[in-house]
Amino acid sequence: MPVEQRVVSRQKIGGGAPSARVVPPPDGAAPAAPRSRRRPVVVVALVLALVVAAAAAWFLLGRDTAAAPAPPPPPEAGEVLQVEAISINLADGHYLRLGLGLQLTADAHEAVDPSRALDLAIAQYSGRSVADISEPATRDALKAQLAEQLAEAYEGEVIDVYLTNYVTQ
Repeated sequence: MPVEQRVVSRQKIGGGAPSARVVPPPDGAAPAAPRSRRRPVVVVALVLALVVAAAAAWFLLGRDTAAAPAPPPPPEAGEVLQVEAISINLADGHYLRLGLGLQLTADAHEAVDPSRALDLAIAQYSGRSVADISEPATRDALKAQLAEQLAEAYEGEVIDVYLTNYVTQ
């Protein structure tokens, strides 16, 4: 077995001439192995595994969203049922004159009774202040809530509501 010798320098930085001595390896010690080439291979393998895992996840998740059923098409609009304007009591002795137009679906029954729509509108607007219902953002929010309530009450036969008369005093 060949004996390895090491050279250790005792030169001080900025000092004089270097002095070197030979240090023999300790008894029974294995000679120093060359720098391992496994490290780059392991790094490349890990990066490749991550890329494959990401591609598999994208492929599988992309398939799930593509396989989801498409939402049903919106119902076809039919005629608009005009509801006679009513007066609704507001807060502080004021009132709201409210007229509605109910957008029906094309397959709605011929005789849609507007009394449920009036009842829901009275419940929605009664007791509110004039300032509250006069703001455009609030008015739009109340109209959207009324449209949702009408869709439930008429079991999908009413798909929208129009405010045909909206006067406060």
